[in-house]
This record gives sequence, C-alpha cells and structure tokens, in this order.
Amino acid sequence: MLAVDMADDNDSVRAKNGAMVAYDGRMTFKRLSGGGEGIRGMMTRRVTGEHMTVMEVKGQGTCWFADRASEINLVELRGDRLYVEASNLLCTATGLRTGTTFTGMRGAAQGNGLFTTTVEGHGQAAVMSDGPAVVLRVSGAFPLAVDPGAYIAHQGELRQTLQSGVTSRTFMGEGGGEGVQLRFEGEGLVYVQPSERNTIGGNV
Repeated sequence: MLAVDMADDNDSVRAKNGAMVAYDGRMTFKRLSGGGEGIRGMMTRRVTGEHMTVMEVKGQGTCWFADRASEINLVELRGDRLYVEASNLLCTATGLRTGTTFTGMRGAAQGNGLFTTTVEGHGQAAVMSDGPAVVLRVSGAFPLAVDPGAYIAHQGELRQTLQSGVTSRTFMGEGGGEGVQLRFEGEGLVYVQPSERNTIGGNV
C-alpha cells in the first residue's frame, strides 16, 4: 500500500483509476481522459491499445493507494524516462508526463501490445510488481537477459532486443523452457519481479 501525504489543496497526484483504498482530510477525485494527456493522449492510447485510466487526486491529508495487494516500488526520475506497462503503473507525481512508445516484438513476446507507457520528468512514480521487485544494473561490460514474463520496467540508455533460446533440443522436449529472452545492452536499470506472467515467449 502506498501512502501519499498532501500538505494543501494545491497538492495533487495522478493514480490508477479506482486505486484509492482510504484517505483522511479533504480530498477530491477527478477522472482524467487519455491518461491525463488530454484529447491527443486519449487518441494516441486508443490507436496504440495501451489503455490507462487515470484519476487526479487533490486535497489536504493522506491518501492510500493499492491494487490487488501488489508490491509497490518507488522510482525516482530526475529528468529521465521510465518505460513501464500501463498495468504496472499505480501512481505518478503531477509533474511527470506520460506517453506511449513502440515496442514491436518485445511487447508481443511479453503478451502485451506493441506499445508501452513512458513516464518522464522530475518526481516519483509508483510501479507495481507481483512480489518484491529486484533492480538489476546493466553496464557496457555486463548486458542482461530477462524472461519477458518477469520484466516490469526499465530506465536509462538501454537498447533492447529479443533473443531466442529455441534450439533443436527445444523441439525434442529437452529445452529449459526459456524460449525467448529480452536482452538489454547499454547503461541503465531493469526492474524484474519474482513471478512470471503467461507470455508468448514462455510457451515456445
């Protein structure tokens, strides 16, 4: 559960619609169209299929947010960009901007669409995971391979590609069950969860 303290009526936060579980003090809740990015954002999300229904919470007091008892991980952004699936994004500071970006086959391998959500600017974003997330650092000397079902987010100057673990042993029933992996190269951080979603790659 995430507790957000707001000092006065000018303080606000954007959260997944319906994620409020309790609050004290004075709060107002307003549903935002298109993930809070206006008409253009709404049209973009409809075209890309990356759905994110957001509400703006304003007021004075403390508001608690949660979603299906998921673990919550706070990510501090300092002018950089976070890539995260809309279903894993719980809450963002008002100063952060959200958008979409093309993921291609990476999104398909994860069982998601061809686009993913981006968050950028200055402030904190709350990212959900199924179990406590682990943050793995990628550097030039140490690329990283991740199971698509365990990936939840990444940030930094990273290049991502799909690599196949399919060999003749896979078709003979002797493979390790990890048909496709996401490979990250560059400099940055990758967030993974100790649970795997059902993905296309995992079924190969």
